[in-house]
Amino acid sequence: MAVTDSFARRATLARSVRLLSAFRYEQPEPARFYGALAADTVAMVSDLWGAATGESPAGRTLLDIGGGPGYFAAAFAAAGVRYIGVEPDPGEMHAAGPAHEAGGRGATFVRASGMALPFADDSVDICLSSNVAEHVPRPWRLGSEMLRVTRPGGLAVLSYTVWLGPFGGHEMGLTHYLGGARAAARYARKHGRPAKNNYGSSLFAVSAAEGLQWAAHTGALVAAFPRYHPRWAWWLTSVPLVREFLVSNLVLVLAPR
Repeated sequence: MAVTDSFARRATLARSVRLLSAFRYEQPEPARFYGALAADTVAMVSDLWGAATGESPAGRTLLDIGGGPGYFAAAFAAAGVRYIGVEPDPGEMHAAGPAHEAGGRGATFVRASGMALPFADDSVDICLSSNVAEHVPRPWRLGSEMLRVTRPGGLAVLSYTVWLGPFGGHEMGLTHYLGGARAAARYARKHGRPAKNNYGSSLFAVSAAEGLQWAAHTGALVAAFPRYHPRWAWWLTSVPLVREFLVSNLVLVLAPR
C-alpha cells in the first residue's frame, strides 16, 4: 500500500471546502482556524504513519518545527502522541493563551531554529514542519535537519506554501504577483506598518520545483501531494509550471533509511 492511500480517501472536495472556509477566520478567530488545521494535520500524519508502518502513531515521539501556539500540541496530545514543539519566537509559543497551552500538557516546547535543531541524530519517530519552510531563508537546510533527527523507519513530513500559488503572499494577498518586494512596500503604505510575513525577512519565494528537486536528491522521498486539494486534483503536482500556480501547499513525505 502506498503511504498516501489512507489519506487519499480522506482528501475529498468537502474537506477542501471546509478548510478553505475556515481560512477566513485566521485573523479574527485564530482558534477556529488553527484548531481545524491542527485536527486535520493530526489526521493526515496519522494516516501517513499508519500506511507506512501499519500502526497508530500513539506513543510515538513527534517533533513539530514551528509549532507556534498550543493548537497542534493539544491535538497531537489528544491522539496520544508525545509532542515536542520547536519555535524560535517565544511570543508565538504563548499566542493562543493559557487554555490551549493547558490542552498541550505533557508536551515539550523548545526555543530553537529549525535550521539548527538541538536534537541528536535519529532521535524522533516523526518530524513535522507545517507552513514554515517559506518563512526561513534556507528551507532545504531545514529539510535536511528534519531528516537528520528522524530515525530510520520514521517519517519526515514537510508541508509549505508555494510562492506562486494564490496564498503565497500570505496577508499581502494576490499582490505578491507584482513581485515580493513591491507587494511588501504596497502593504506597508496601505497599513502603515510592514506585514508580519514580510517578503525578504520573514517570507521567501519557495517553489514547488525546488522542493521536489531537493526531496528527490535526498533519496528519501516517498510521496508528494497538494495538501488541501481533493484526491482527484493531485495530478497537478506532476505538471511543471502549472503546479507553481495551482498547488497552493505542497507536502513532501520522506522516509529516512
